[in-house]
Amino acid sequence: MLKAASIILACLATASPAHAQESIIRKNLAERVPQFPKIDEVRKSGMPGVYEVRVGTDLFYTDPKGDYLLQGDMLDTRQRKNLTAERVAKLTAIDFASLPTADAFTIVRGNGQRKLAVFEDPNCGYCKHFEKELQSIDNVTIHLYLYPILGADSVDKSNRLWCAKDPAAAWQDWMLRDKAIPAAAGCDTGAITRNVALGRKYKITGTPTLFFADGSRVPGAIDAAQIEKQLSAAR
Repeated sequence: MLKAASIILACLATASPAHAQESIIRKNLAERVPQFPKIDEVRKSGMPGVYEVRVGTDLFYTDPKGDYLLQGDMLDTRQRKNLTAERVAKLTAIDFASLPTADAFTIVRGNGQRKLAVFEDPNCGYCKHFEKELQSIDNVTIHLYLYPILGADSVDKSNRLWCAKDPAAAWQDWMLRDKAIPAAAGCDTGAITRNVALGRKYKITGTPTLFFADGSRVPGAIDAAQIEKQLSAAR
């Protein structure tokens, strides 16, 4: 029992300074910057003497007393890494298997072994550029989530695409060939509403936004070489 008590006391002694430092930072920031949002986490950063303050997926940096507050990218110049970007990537990763694929239409190319989920708006110019790059990617299963965030016309187009006889064909005709989206008989467009709610949950603020099988996220249009690189890394 004495040995067990000694171990517990040792652990408490080790944890105490870190916890105390976190309390000081939380207290000082709350008192001095009352408009600052609720802090979700305080932890040591990669830079000695600097602490990371996390609000959702937004990162700030401060000294041990919360006297100074910074927002921006922290770079490790020795290893040539963007520590902030790496941390945000981990915070915004998802469980790919949990994505509701019934609310997406699926395009399979080749053996379809590699997986990719994409959130796109039919009026997004960057999405059209991305779709052209995507054409050269083979052996992939693409789950396409219509994500109309650019206005009412995007919602209308997404509803018509979803209700088309062949949504994948109608999508590619529109995005790659500017072929008008055919009028479609009314159908259940609840998937579009759910996609918008899902995007807000995952804080998707722009299109295209890509998710790979390992849960990693890439915001914005990337070229074919980058898509291949991410697909390979995700495996």
